[in-house]
Amino acid sequence: MSLLCAFEAAARHQSFTAAANELHLTQGAVSRQIRALETTLGAPLFHRDKQKVKLTVAGEAYARDIREALRRISRATLGFRANPDGGSLTLAILPAFGTRWLAPRLPAFLAANPGITVNLETRLDPFDFRFDNVDAAIHFGSDDWPGARTMHLMDEMVFPACSPDLRARYDFREPGDLVRAPLLHLGPRPNAWELWFEANHVAIGEVHGMLLDQFLSAAQAAASGLGVALLPRTLFEPELARGDLVPAIDRPMTTTGAYYLAWPATHDPHPALRTFREWLKDVVQSGQG
Repeated sequence: MSLLCAFEAAARHQSFTAAANELHLTQGAVSRQIRALETTLGAPLFHRDKQKVKLTVAGEAYARDIREALRRISRATLGFRANPDGGSLTLAILPAFGTRWLAPRLPAFLAANPGITVNLETRLDPFDFRFDNVDAAIHFGSDDWPGARTMHLMDEMVFPACSPDLRARYDFREPGDLVRAPLLHLGPRPNAWELWFEANHVAIGEVHGMLLDQFLSAAQAAASGLGVALLPRTLFEPELARGDLVPAIDRPMTTTGAYYLAWPATHDPHPALRTFREWLKDVVQSGQG
């Protein structure tokens, strides 16, 4: 571990001296540790040129892998220290669903289960239990997730949302009127507007507009008057209640995907996950979802 930590620091700084300062070692000690690691690997990790060092191509790839491995070890250690009795749960979540739906409900779960620590990891990219060090994930899509068990949480209904000023300016009356307005698109769902127009029997050509990476930024852009966004009503009730967002037109649409809790089959016996799963099922079935 000491060799790997010395290498990671030197690779990050591209300097043995800076790595030594960070690790509170001498420059000579760091140099010897990296030499020992190179001997073990049977190949050089750095090009050495006078007082400068630079990673080899293979060294750069190795540094990325080692950095990720050390990060996972660090996270596992912090999780253990936070709850040495083993009642911790690391959950991967989508940003909007996690902050808008799950986070407000988590205090009730933690109050009912004081021995469990929940760690949240936000991710826009698809989760992969083969590589992600998480116990479970809440994702949007289908229940066809190789190597995982899933539990359906809820379907999703989206509606065209905009600011009151933009709605007044365009005076939307029919679904086709939205073709004239600036439309806000979500990167992970590039054909959402096409599906909405198709569901409302509106023939359109290519749809243009601003592209955003997630619902939270799309909602903010819509509230600021930049355009019309297709948003899940469940996640943005507060903005509707305040009047920051209004339906551009009353034509909601149920999407083809849904929200699921997913977990590796090997994690079935995990006590904290089992408790969380049962609680989540009760929340959804009781209508709190």
